[in-house]
Amino acid sequence: MIELSLAEIAEVVGGRLHNTDGTPRVTGSVEFDSRQLTPGGLFLALPGQKVDGHDFAAKAIESGAVAVLAAREVDAPAIIVPPLAEGEAHERSVALTGDKDGAGASVLAALAKLARHVVQTLSGDHLTVVGVTGSSGKTSTKDLIAQVLEPLGTTIAPPGSFNNELGHPWTALRADASTRHLVLELSARGPGHIAELAAIAPPKIGVVLNVGTAHVGEFGSREGIAKTKGELVEALPEDGVAILNADDPLVAAMASRTKARVVFVGESASAHVRATDVTLDDQARASFRLITADGEAGVKLPLFGEHHVGNALSAAAVALELGASVEDVAAWLSAVERRSARRMEVTTRADGVTIVNDSFNANPESMRAALKTLASMSEGRRSWAVLGVMGELGSDSVTAHDEIGRLVVRLNIKKLVVIGPEAAAMHQGATQEGSWGEESMLVPDVEAAVALLHDQLRPQDVVLVKASKAAALWRVADALLSPEQLSPESQERSNGGDA
Repeated sequence: MIELSLAEIAEVVGGRLHNTDGTPRVTGSVEFDSRQLTPGGLFLALPGQKVDGHDFAAKAIESGAVAVLAAREVDAPAIIVPPLAEGEAHERSVALTGDKDGAGASVLAALAKLARHVVQTLSGDHLTVVGVTGSSGKTSTKDLIAQVLEPLGTTIAPPGSFNNELGHPWTALRADASTRHLVLELSARGPGHIAELAAIAPPKIGVVLNVGTAHVGEFGSREGIAKTKGELVEALPEDGVAILNADDPLVAAMASRTKARVVFVGESASAHVRATDVTLDDQARASFRLITADGEAGVKLPLFGEHHVGNALSAAAVALELGASVEDVAAWLSAVERRSARRMEVTTRADGVTIVNDSFNANPESMRAALKTLASMSEGRRSWAVLGVMGELGSDSVTAHDEIGRLVVRLNIKKLVVIGPEAAAMHQGATQEGSWGEESMLVPDVEAAVALLHDQLRPQDVVLVKASKAAALWRVADALLSPEQLSPESQERSNGGDA
């Protein structure tokens, strides 16, 4: 964060000073976890479902914090923020912090004001804010954009999917005078959410990846989702750039909703930045020809899944807008790495069993992409789809799960393990599509799935694990990769190899 005095911060957030004259300066980071504090930092006293950050105020000061940003007086130097007006507290903020009286929402509102002030101050020093949204692929694309921008200057991006009212301003406050690029992921569970996040850190470049059915139960329709996703391009200035997926009609139509210049990406001939000659190797890693108005170059992505081609095109378009050459972008994309956990995380055990851990989240679009990747990766090997519920699909839930089960059969995936009654329609769809018997199995919970897999997995099998975050199916992947799940022979070989 840029260096500010406590008095300056109090003025920015509309708070009052407590146990301080306001002269100390914040020179470190802003943290909501007292264990992450470093000398000169500012501590956020957020109420939560299990603990209240206000109770850790004194400990935060002992850990080096200069002061606490709080909703009520604490036994420490602090900036006390006022309560929000009735109806002003955002329902997501209240849900995020878990507090009943709106104290957490008032602290988050102050955090947003502070982040906006810092971003606006830095924007005059050539900071470029890049915003990314879409129904699926946001985190992977955010990671790709960050990696192709890092050679062009200091780049800040959130860890994982830290994309809500806490993660968005927290990430923005990591920027300082040396930062040239701030890459942010914007999520939404209802209309207006993306507009609110965009107001915290106004983007110069906005990337919209796709409009799918994630959270369709809350939005009502794909058109409702598109309306909200388009809030990002509406927030762009006239001298900004909207990077839109030409292959998704609902995204391409957003061109009429922005004052910014539009750059289309995709595989269609109308795209300004496009991919041709897409091929997959035996591990479902894509190669393609990157075509632009300024030239073309070959790209060989080290990531698993053809769906990363579209993500890579969006990242390429951002880097090209910020001064990179086509040749450099192609080289940087060919050297990227997976940065966020539980997203197409591929690990092979000593016995040759390959675990594809894509368990961080799921919706019908990302589920289809993962299953196609599994089918491509497992040619000549026995494949397993270990799947759980896809949440927040509303009245479309049964149909969507049924369709995924049928797709498993059509892709010739050999085994399907469906976990939990909420996902039972996947099992039903698979059995009706393929007249399956033992090929599809419905189990009640993670423990039953792990026991089944431990009993039936054979060397060289390929296992995809995927579901919505609430299902926590990474527990399956973790169990399959723990030493006790391997045969004695495999354990011996595993202990002698690289970690």
